[in-house]
Amino acid sequence: MIRELDKTEFYKCEKLMNDGGHLEVEAVIEGNNPGRIFVDHIDAPETGLIWLGNHDGFFFIGDEENEIFNNQINDFIDEVVSPEAKKMRLKNFIAIGNHSRWDKTIERIFDHRPMQKTNQNVYKLKKSHYKDNNEPSIKRDYNVLKINKELFENKNESIDNIGFLHSKISEFWSYSDNFFQMGIGYCIVYQNKIVSLCFTGFAAENVRGIDIETIEEHEGNKLAQKAAHCVVKDCVSMGMIPYWDCEEANKPSNKIAENIGLESYLTYHVYIFPID
Repeated sequence: MIRELDKTEFYKCEKLMNDGGHLEVEAVIEGNNPGRIFVDHIDAPETGLIWLGNHDGFFFIGDEENEIFNNQINDFIDEVVSPEAKKMRLKNFIAIGNHSRWDKTIERIFDHRPMQKTNQNVYKLKKSHYKDNNEPSIKRDYNVLKINKELFENKNESIDNIGFLHSKISEFWSYSDNFFQMGIGYCIVYQNKIVSLCFTGFAAENVRGIDIETIEEHEGNKLAQKAAHCVVKDCVSMGMIPYWDCEEANKPSNKIAENIGLESYLTYHVYIFPID
């Protein structure tokens, strides 16, 4: 029977992690970022499913040939996951294997579902490869600000849309203080509004995952590149390793990663099917 682990027991899944796998898995197991873990055995798990706290995916970890787990997972998704996911207005189940051997298993156990398959690219930076000479200039109307507590609290009400920043941080972090302890972030402000931001989404050991967003009407002004360079510079100075995950089809995001000097680290498949 698939059961949920208490957060105090996440350490039991450390042996199930793939050393060359995803930052998100390690970040949740370490307890840095929110998430839930479901396993085959509470005392000595061999296979598990991690539901990311930002609801942006389900990672399969451990033994992909565990038939007891695999035979139960469809019913578990339908009876346990789907009702909760619907309350959160999630429309799709996003399945990812923590190592490539999971791909065939995922395709087999979910072959009866209308599943789509996409590709993701992950980039990392080697310290000596940061391309600081590629940092773009932006128009004078835009101001680059570091995301710190003062900015976040906005006591002087200098930012009109501070809720944008609050909502983005809360997607990845249970508490803003956790972000300020482990995260790095910069935003770009135009006429008292945040129009682009780049910040640490997930963190584990000395690796820092980068999340980035620019408001649509301000796209095309190299704001994402500028904010990303600021974050990466801080990572390098602090001995942290930037980690950039993006869809293979998202050409602009891949281009930004390469522009900064990040190198290809991992390519993996994502499987998506509707939550009934």
